[in-house]
Parts: sequence; structure tokens; C-alpha cells
Amino acid sequence: MNAPHDHAHDHLVGMLSRLKLTAIRDQLDSLVDEAARGELTIREALALFCRREIARKDERRIEMGMGLARFPFVRDLAGFDFAAQPSLDKAQVRELATGRFIANGEAVLLLGPPGVGKTHLAVAVGREAITAGYTVLFVSAPILVAQLAKAHAEGRLEERLMHYAKPKLLIVDELGYLPFEPEAAHLFFQLVSRRYERGAMLVTSNRAVGEWGSVFGDPVVATAILDRLLHHSHVLTIRGDSYRLREKRRSGLLKAAVTPASPAI
Repeated sequence: MNAPHDHAHDHLVGMLSRLKLTAIRDQLDSLVDEAARGELTIREALALFCRREIARKDERRIEMGMGLARFPFVRDLAGFDFAAQPSLDKAQVRELATGRFIANGEAVLLLGPPGVGKTHLAVAVGREAITAGYTVLFVSAPILVAQLAKAHAEGRLEERLMHYAKPKLLIVDELGYLPFEPEAAHLFFQLVSRRYERGAMLVTSNRAVGEWGSVFGDPVVATAILDRLLHHSHVLTIRGDSYRLREKRRSGLLKAAVTPASPAI
């Protein structure tokens, strides 16, 4: 008695597979039961099926995007202690998290001393961007520069520049912790030029903009880079205390480490 039903079911499953509607295919029986229980019209049932399919596709897209982004850790805005950093405008950060600056191909500079949460914010904004449908790539400045220099030496610079120009948002972390070689500054300038007004950048740095000449080892190149980054930009400067030092003080580690050296000061 069940043979015609089984054949119809298999045929339907086959069509759903062909259309790549895998969520509807995998949940078919429970979705049909749910629609029947709710006495949904055909139009309402179809809407329910489509919602489930979209939810699954979004989930997979976000999962894949997070993997491709190469974030060093998982952080979100909910976990950021805004009360500890009163110099930071919470509304401005929330605005950045909407991704409008990415749609407009703008730059964000997150400046401040080590340990104040710049990388945490960069990752949180990057994760929000992926959820909103943008492609993101996270890279530390020393690794980025080393990769560009290696590609340049091997005659593959164009290919590497394309790799870094592709994502809608490129996050460059820790610019300024290590000074650039003069050649590296020129390579970084090429990347910034490639992304200028086309792709958004978020750069974290422990150096004020005025000190970037010494970071790049070439004031002319530094000016050219800043001209492009600052043209359409949002600059956030965090002036607070270091989270990491505060945590160490709280646990007594810092006091213990500093005490033996204190008579010599």
C-alpha cells in the first residue's frame, strides 16, 4: 500500500536534492507534520519551508566565512567591557558593527596602547560583518608584510595582492609594533591603493597617526598611505588602561613581579 507514497517521497527528495534545498530535504517529514499540526495553508507552509532553508544556508555561510577569516580567537561586542574604556564611544562602535563602512569601502583605525581591547573589537566587528553577509580576512601586520615581501621576491606579488584585495573587509592587526623595511612600506602602499575606495580596511595600531612615518621608515610613503586611509575614515582612539595589566594586578601577579625590582628604581 505504501509503495506509491514511497516512490512519490523518493521523487520529491530527489528533486529537493537537485535544487540543493538540503534543509527542506533533510527535515521533510517533520516540516510536513509541523505544517499539518498548524493547519497551515499551502502558501504558509511554503513560507515555513523557505525560512528553514534560508536559516540553514545562512548558518553554513557564516560558519564558512568565520573559518576563512582566520580570526585568532572568538570575541564579540557583548563581551567587551565598555565601562572600563570610557574614552570609547559605544554608539560609534555599534554603528561600525552594522557594516555600513564596509558597504561604502571606508577605513577604520583603532588606535591605543597595548592591551586595551583593539584586537577584541576588530574581531567582534569582523564577526558581525560576516553575519551581515560580507567576506572578511584577518591578518597581523608582520605576517601580511612578510607574505607580500616573499611573494614579491618570488615574482608572485600580483597574485598575493589579489588575495588581500578580494575580501570586502581586510583587518590588519598590530600595525606599528614592528617597524617596516623600506621595501615593505612600498608593498603595503600598493595594497592600500588596491583597496582604496573599493574595499574596507580596519587597522589596529599602538601608534598615533603622527608616528606612522617612523613605522614605515619613509615619511613620503607614510603620507601616501595615510592620505588614502584617512580620506574616508573612522578613527577611534582608546586611551584607557590595559585590560591585561588590570587582570594581572587583580590576581596579584603584577605586584609580585614588580616588588623585588622596586628598591632599584
